[in-house]
Amino acid sequence: MAAFIAHNIAPIMFASLVVFLLLGYPVAFALAGCGLFFFVVGVELAPLSHGTIHLDWVLLQTLPERVYGVMSNDVLLAIPFFTFMGLILERSGMAEDLLDTIGQLFGTVRGGLAYAVIFVGALLAATTGVVAASVISMGLISLPIMLRYGYDRRLATGVIAASGTLAQIIPPSLVLIVMADQLGADVGSMYEGAFVPGLVLSSMYAFYVFLVTVFFPKAAPGLPAEAVGFRETNPRSAKILARTNAGFILAGLAAAAVGFAPGVKETVVSGFASGAVSEILGSGALVLIVAALALFAVKLVKVLTTGEESRGILSLAFLVIVAGIVGWWVISRSETKGGADFVILAMSVAVAFSFAVAVVNYVCDRFLGFRFLSKIAQQTTFVMVPPLALIFLVLGTIFIGVATPTEGGAMGASGAMLLAALKRYLDKDPSRFNFTIVKQATESTAKLSAFVVFILIGARVFSLTFYGVNGHVWVEELLSSLPGGLYGFLIVVNLAVFFLAFFLDFFELAFIIIPLLKPAAEKIFITDPTALAIAAQYGLTTPEDIAKTMIIWFGVMLGVNMQTSFMHPPFGFALFFLRSVAPRNPYKDKVTGKLMEPIKTSQIYWGAVPFVVIQLIMVTLVMTTPGLVVSKKEAPNLADQKKALEQLNNIPAIDIPGLDLGAPPKF
Repeated sequence: MAAFIAHNIAPIMFASLVVFLLLGYPVAFALAGCGLFFFVVGVELAPLSHGTIHLDWVLLQTLPERVYGVMSNDVLLAIPFFTFMGLILERSGMAEDLLDTIGQLFGTVRGGLAYAVIFVGALLAATTGVVAASVISMGLISLPIMLRYGYDRRLATGVIAASGTLAQIIPPSLVLIVMADQLGADVGSMYEGAFVPGLVLSSMYAFYVFLVTVFFPKAAPGLPAEAVGFRETNPRSAKILARTNAGFILAGLAAAAVGFAPGVKETVVSGFASGAVSEILGSGALVLIVAALALFAVKLVKVLTTGEESRGILSLAFLVIVAGIVGWWVISRSETKGGADFVILAMSVAVAFSFAVAVVNYVCDRFLGFRFLSKIAQQTTFVMVPPLALIFLVLGTIFIGVATPTEGGAMGASGAMLLAALKRYLDKDPSRFNFTIVKQATESTAKLSAFVVFILIGARVFSLTFYGVNGHVWVEELLSSLPGGLYGFLIVVNLAVFFLAFFLDFFELAFIIIPLLKPAAEKIFITDPTALAIAAQYGLTTPEDIAKTMIIWFGVMLGVNMQTSFMHPPFGFALFFLRSVAPRNPYKDKVTGKLMEPIKTSQIYWGAVPFVVIQLIMVTLVMTTPGLVVSKKEAPNLADQKKALEQLNNIPAIDIPGLDLGAPPKF
């Protein structure tokens, strides 16, 4: 029996940890206790293992150094910074302002409130990175309004929970920081790789809401016009403004169709890389873009002929289009070639341009009596600029290489406090920002940071024993021998992570599972023919470049997968957060005075199911389309290299005078 345990101690150790976690023991103590117990067992059974167990009591002396390594890890410093930033913004009322304004922007559209929740969820994800803050804020603000106007309870709860989990894939995500640390990858590169998949996932959520509004229109009705503010009070001015904006946008679309259509087609289709599946995906995306633009053009023609428009939204559309063109034109003339850094920098220029236009419009309206933007366009611009500016401050500085993720987090925390203080001054509302808010945010940040560090310390104790019993070799051989090569490995790993997420949260998955997968993943990436062929498509040639870049793809893929740990029953934390703020008992609506039915837990669970399916589709999309994460590496410019070598060869020689040390001493 002892010999059997000695030869199979690694799988027994892993199975014991799973049992302890399922019994409900705290993760940090389960990891550390399991590690220390099997360390003692391993030392005693080492003589029977025939060299497969490499444990000795002396190894325990390395534990203090491993704990100190956790405490001195600069990467993990970004976690408290981003957590503090998100909590300050949430408590200062920024989420409330965004949801109110964006909800009124989309309100009269069928499913408009659901679109607003998705849009604000993505925006909050890029500024907070905290799931609890996003879900609770949107649950408190949007859920009562959605129930008031007859939204299906499953759709309303599902879209709020799913939009809140975007904070775990859209940078600056805490999951991505932990993932990068455990995979030994660069956090900035992980952020850049996850930026586009996060936006695509948000679009997939919106597309699902669109399908619901088409097939089940009563599940997501539009708000009545009287329930929406920022309406134009002067009908004649509103018609002139609508026709002017519609005409400009139509002219711009016509010019773009003539001048940029071939380039757009090539960019969209080739953006999915090569291969039959990628060609289909690229062509499908192009068809959707063309169909959306065609429907928009029909709407513009109708506005141009009748002058009737919903609250001047075209004014905002025109501003966004012009600002986007300005941002693209400015950044395209810089050294930024493409990818997430191009998107974030172009967006920052567009935001600055939009804010300047909105300020000019406000001054003209206030002092000259005319304006060229609608009320909703001006209000939306003023509300969205602060969080977008913070996104640029954090992600922009990281992407362009000015700041590390830790430094970007520090700037984000400082910027959040400045924005909250400015909001207090402009609104003349002390509740927006005060010492109590800072104290509460600091305490919550300290609790979350301590939680992460304790789990990581327990994981270090567990890994010391697990590696000592050759557990990493067992896992690597188990995963490397799977049939199907690269995609067989990816499918099995993603299925395992998905099912483990039913019982473990993302921190537990990241600290326990990811370190075990890393060695097998790196071996597959540099040996499997399919992986090498994918790497060649993106200009990766050396084993170091392949392993470094493909591990980012692997990490983002698992990050999207681990998002499901927040969503699927029975232990989805986003569902718990929403349950805590959703009404449990019948209540009287404040506006209509009607008696409203409560939200059942089963409705929250069933509402989450379609979005879990969408997340799994997104995992498949990232798996089959690495171009969503990996940017093509440019080939070295031979002419520039030759010129640099010539300059190096032409450097004149430097004569160094000798040193006269005199005659050697005599002894």
